[in-house]
Amino acid sequence: MSETCNHDCASCAQNCGDKTEIQKIKPHEHSKIKHVIGILSGKGGVGKSLVSGLLASEMAKKGFKCAVLDADITGPSIPKIFGVHQRVQATPDGSAILPATAKNGVKIMSLNLLLEDETDPVIWRGTLINSAVTQFWKDVIWGDIDYMFIDMPPGTGDVTMTVFQMLPIDGIIIVTSPQELVGMIVDKSVKMAGKMNISVLGLVENMSYLKCPDCGKEMEIFGKSRVYETAGKFNISPAVRLPLCQQTAKLCDEGSISQIEEPALEPLLSKLATL
Repeated sequence: MSETCNHDCASCAQNCGDKTEIQKIKPHEHSKIKHVIGILSGKGGVGKSLVSGLLASEMAKKGFKCAVLDADITGPSIPKIFGVHQRVQATPDGSAILPATAKNGVKIMSLNLLLEDETDPVIWRGTLINSAVTQFWKDVIWGDIDYMFIDMPPGTGDVTMTVFQMLPIDGIIIVTSPQELVGMIVDKSVKMAGKMNISVLGLVENMSYLKCPDCGKEMEIFGKSRVYETAGKFNISPAVRLPLCQQTAKLCDEGSISQIEEPALEPLLSKLATL
């Protein structure tokens, strides 16, 4: 046991001899969730919400029942890209919450859907944020869900550890971008997952290139792609490159992520379908 141990095993990544087994939290009794996938990055602004939304939308197109749990409590963007703005409702007895449903059938839970004004800031400490994430899991009546995607906050802090340790997660998908600094942070995310026995199901490099509308040439405006190199280094498969696309940004701003067609995701979708 470390001299600085606070006896909170749920928020600790150490594997000391005194660590107690952490019990997984069960979802609401009226929820049946088959697969839980975390969407993770060590850095903000690389497109975790975009990837979460695209995967949920694409799997829904294949006939699966999908949901997105927005665990990025202080920076939620999932409702915006799905065009969901109405506040969620509680059950008549107030014991549970009913998630919002997007136009394409994807169920969504986000703190923004509980606020009077969706632009209000959430100024909370870590314990409250952790509590909100676990409540979105156990106090929301999700119903029958084939794939739940958890849009994680950036970094490898409290929320990530809570999801890894307390939810029955099947694995994670790591999102990156071409910059060398981001690549270094991806290494940290992969190593954290390894220490906590979490499988890495795939690697997505967002903003990997810009395709010229005239000649079709791929221009790597944020630097040379490193996704295949990183994937090989850690034996991650598949590795996917997503382009920087004006139409994608436009549709997300309009709340129409379900209209985006992104064939590059197909290898990752196929892998998810085999879980």
